[in-house]
Amino acid sequence: MKQVQGPASKSSQEQQESGTSLVSSSETPNCQTHIDRLKYILSKKQKTPPFQLSTRGRWSTWPAFASGQTVLQNHKPCCVPKERKSINKQALLTIPKPQYLEQLESYLRKELQSLDLTKKNSQELKLQPYREIFEFFIDNFKTYKPLLSAIKNEYEVTLAHQKEMIRALEPLKAMDTTVSEEYTQQILALQEKERAEINMLKQEKQHLLKFIDNMKEEKNSLEIQVEHLQKSLAEEYIRYLNEYHARKLLLANMNEMHNEQLGLTLHQVQDVKSEDVVKLTLALKIAQQDLTKAQVELNRMIADYGDVVPRRDFESLEKKYSDLLQEMKTQQKDFDQLHMEYDMLLEIHRETAEERNNVFIELQEVQRSCTPRPNWAKCSEVIPGGADRWSSLVEGKTSDQLVDMLLEEIGTGVLKERHVFLGWGKGDNVPVYLRYEGEVRNKKLSKKDVVTILKDVWREKIALEQQTGKRSSLPEFFLSYLQKKYGDAAAMEWSYTLYENMRLYQSNHVMSSFYDILTGKVGEERYHGQNQLISNLQKELAACDSSNTGSLTSEQFSMALREVFPLKKNDSIQELVDASRYKLDSAEDLISYRSLFNEDEEGNAEPFITMIRNQYESEKHEYLRELKSKLGDLIEVNADDLRTAFCAVDPDIDDQTLDIYIGLAYQVGKEQTDQDVLPVETALERLLAGDVRRVGPSPKEESKTDCEEGE
Repeated sequence: MKQVQGPASKSSQEQQESGTSLVSSSETPNCQTHIDRLKYILSKKQKTPPFQLSTRGRWSTWPAFASGQTVLQNHKPCCVPKERKSINKQALLTIPKPQYLEQLESYLRKELQSLDLTKKNSQELKLQPYREIFEFFIDNFKTYKPLLSAIKNEYEVTLAHQKEMIRALEPLKAMDTTVSEEYTQQILALQEKERAEINMLKQEKQHLLKFIDNMKEEKNSLEIQVEHLQKSLAEEYIRYLNEYHARKLLLANMNEMHNEQLGLTLHQVQDVKSEDVVKLTLALKIAQQDLTKAQVELNRMIADYGDVVPRRDFESLEKKYSDLLQEMKTQQKDFDQLHMEYDMLLEIHRETAEERNNVFIELQEVQRSCTPRPNWAKCSEVIPGGADRWSSLVEGKTSDQLVDMLLEEIGTGVLKERHVFLGWGKGDNVPVYLRYEGEVRNKKLSKKDVVTILKDVWREKIALEQQTGKRSSLPEFFLSYLQKKYGDAAAMEWSYTLYENMRLYQSNHVMSSFYDILTGKVGEERYHGQNQLISNLQKELAACDSSNTGSLTSEQFSMALREVFPLKKNDSIQELVDASRYKLDSAEDLISYRSLFNEDEEGNAEPFITMIRNQYESEKHEYLRELKSKLGDLIEVNADDLRTAFCAVDPDIDDQTLDIYIGLAYQVGKEQTDQDVLPVETALERLLAGDVRRVGPSPKEESKTDCEEGE
C-alpha cells in the first residue's frame, strides 16, 4: 500500500520510530471503550475469556518497525541490503505477537470452524467473520476511519452489485442450459439424419461401383467382339478381293480365247474370199477393241448394280408406305375418339345404374307407405274463403305441398287464438333473441306485417354492413333491431311473435329463408347469392331492352337468360321461358320482364322467380352429387382430397372460390384445413347449407359437345 501523506501519516511514523503504540494518549479512552465493547461481543458469542491489554493499558505495536520496513521492502526492494532483510526476519521471529492480535485470530478461527461450509451460501457465511473484524478496526482507528469506511462501503457496494448481476444472470444461465440442451438435441437429430443419409449414399456408392464394374466388363466384352469382327471383316475383305482379281483374270482369259476364235474364223474367210487383208485386219482390231470395252463395261455394270432396286419400284413402294402411314394415323385417331366415348358411356351407364337403384329403392318405399289419394276438395269446407280460395291455393301443388299448406292454415287459427307464449329461459343453449323467462304476449301479426318487418331487417342489416365493411351475426342484429325499434321491454314480444310466424309459414319464401338463416340451418351467403343472381338478371334484361318499353321478345329473353346463366342446359332455359309466359297467350311473343320480379303484399314471388330458385337448388344438389360420386367410397375426407374432387368435377374453378368452399366445409380458416379430417356426409351437408355453385361447364357436357361437333 502507498503511504498516506499528511499530519496523521507523520505522527504514525514518529510513533513507529520511537517504539511507542499506534494509538496516542488522547485516544486511549475511546480505544478503551471499543475494547470493552469487543470483549462483550466476543464473550457473548464465543464464550471466550475477555481480551487482555498490555501492561501499560495501550495497544501493542507488533512489530512496530516491521510494518514500515515491509512497506519499504514492497516499494523498493532493490534499495534494501540483504543483511537488513535477514535482521528483520530474525526480529519478527523473536518478538511475540500482541495478545489482541492472537485473540482476533483465535476468534476468526472459531467462527470459521463453526460455519457449515456445505451449504449453498457458504462463501457469504465465511465472509461475515472477516467483516466483523474489519468493523472493529474501523471503529478503533479514528484517524483512518473515513478512509477504511469508504473502502468497506465500496467493497460492500461492489459485492451487492456483483450479487445483483449474478441474480440477473441466473435465469440466463438456466435459459443457456435449456438452449444448450435443445441445440444438443437438434445436433444429435441432425447427426442421426446425416448418418442415415451417409448410409444411403454409401449404399448408392456401392451400387454405382458395382454398376461401373459391370459396365467395364461389358465394355471389355464389346471390345473383344469388335476385335473379332474386325478380324472377320479383314478376312472377308481379302477373300472378296481375291475373288475380284480372279474374276478379272477369268474375264481376260475369256476375251483372249474369244479373240483367238475370231482370228481363226477370219483366217478361214480370208482363204475363201480374196479381200483386202490390210482393211480386214484393221476392222478386226477395231471390232475386237470395241467388243472388249463393251464386255468389260457389261461385267462392271452387272457386278456393281446387281443388288440395286430400280427407281420406279422404289418410288412406288415409298408412295404405298405414305398411304399406309396416313391410314394408320387416321385409324389411331378414330380409336382414341371411340375409347373416350366408351369411357364416357361407361360412366353414364354407371350413374344411370345408380339412379335406377335409387329410384327403385324410392319406389319400394312409396309402394310400402302409399295410401289412397285423399279427396282434397273436402278441405274447402273448413278453410276460410271457401272453395274459391282453396282452388287458388292448390293450383299446381303436390300432395306434400298441400299437406304443408293445410298445416299452415290450421296453425294460423291456433296461433291467432294464442294470447301468450311461454319463454324458453336464459340458458346458453337458448338463442339470444329468445332468452326470456315467463310469459310473452302474442302480437298476433298478419303475414303482411311479418314480411314487411323481415324485409326491413334485411335492409337495415345490409346498410350497416356496407357502412362498417363487416359481416354481422343475424341473430344478434335481429335482437338489436327489435330493441332499437320497439324498446327493450317489448323486444321479446315481437321476437317470439315473429319467430312463431316464421316457423309456421314455411311455404312463404321470405319467412322460410329468414327462419333457416336465423336458426343456422343455412348460411347467410346463400340468401345474398340468390339475390345477386336475380339482380344480375334484372340488369341484363334492362340492358337488352334498348327502347325501355319493359318488354322483350322470346328470343331476346332467351339470349339474356343464356348470358346470365351460361351453364344452364337448354331444358332449364326453356323452363324459365315457359314460366315467364304463363300469363300470355300462345300467339303473343312479347314478355313483360319487369312484372316477373313483382311480389305480392305477403312476399310471394312470381312463378318465374320461384323457378329460378328451384333450379338453383336442383343444380346445387346435382353439383354435390357429382362431388360425392368423385369421392367414391371414402368415409372421411381431408382438405387435399376434397380439393382434388372439386377440381375434377369443376376444372374451371379458381383458387379463391376453391378456398371458400373448403373453408365452408371445414368451418375453419385456410391455414387450419391441412390437418383436418371430416366425415363426407358432414362436409356435404355444410356445403349444401352454403352458396355453392358450379364455376365452369361439366366435363361430361364438354365431352358430349365435342362428340356432337365431331359427328
